[in-house]
Amino acid sequence: MTKVASRPSDPADGGDQLHQLRAQAEELEALRAELAETNRGVVALYAELDDNAERLKEASQLKTRFLSYMSHEFRTPLSSIRSIARILLDRLDGPLTEEQEKQVMFMQASAAELTEMVDDLLDLAKIEAGRITISAAWFDMVDLFSALRGMFKPIISNEAINVVFEEPTDAPRLYTDDKKLSQILRNFISNALKFTHRGEVRIRAELSENDTVTFSVIDTGIGIPPEQLKQLFQDFVQLGSPFQRHIRGTGLGLALSQRFAALLGGAVWAVSEVGRGSTFAVRIPIRLPESPSGG
Repeated sequence: MTKVASRPSDPADGGDQLHQLRAQAEELEALRAELAETNRGVVALYAELDDNAERLKEASQLKTRFLSYMSHEFRTPLSSIRSIARILLDRLDGPLTEEQEKQVMFMQASAAELTEMVDDLLDLAKIEAGRITISAAWFDMVDLFSALRGMFKPIISNEAINVVFEEPTDAPRLYTDDKKLSQILRNFISNALKFTHRGEVRIRAELSENDTVTFSVIDTGIGIPPEQLKQLFQDFVQLGSPFQRHIRGTGLGLALSQRFAALLGGAVWAVSEVGRGSTFAVRIPIRLPESPSGG
């Protein structure tokens, strides 16, 4: 039997392996050091982010408290001004000249406008503080339309605008917060009246799919450019039209309407065409989710 002689190991091979192992160990050590440094950087970054988040939270709380405090402080003198204007217009303290009546009416309108701005700021402060509550109850849409019609009838001064409330027919009762829904529609109607010179503002309610109802406010006003539509429901947004500059406001009405609609389980949107008019709509469930049975 022939024996095969084995090849003796080369000391050079062992040296190469040892060299490779040492190189790998050095690479691993360098990698561990780099990872440790990265980890320290990540920890420091998280600490900085936490610190910034806390500062932002404190700043937000300060802003909310400021808005709430200032809103309450403004409401008292504004209420006094409106009451005094009402007394003067009712001639409880004697007759007024035509010019005096005009000035008092201007004062009353300005106070009402400021009160609306203050109310918007107060609502924003409540929402950001999480203090807005939803008080749901059963009610008829006809009653809601009747209340809105009575509310706007005294303040529609432009005879060139026809305001039409389409009475809901065969409409079911709603279980939701009628005050929040009314505020959304008031914002829509007020904006329609502000930006409509002549023509019509129409308010309607229609049953939608999935047991929802859609309220629409349709006007024949100046319309809104497409590039501005997506900004409408953001806080403090004022449109860039020349007509907008003559109308004061906080730019919060539509933003608050969007937030109220979300609280009611619904959504708002708008479609418009420049020179032809706009439609603002809100869709909400007929019955607020998780409401008690009955009605």
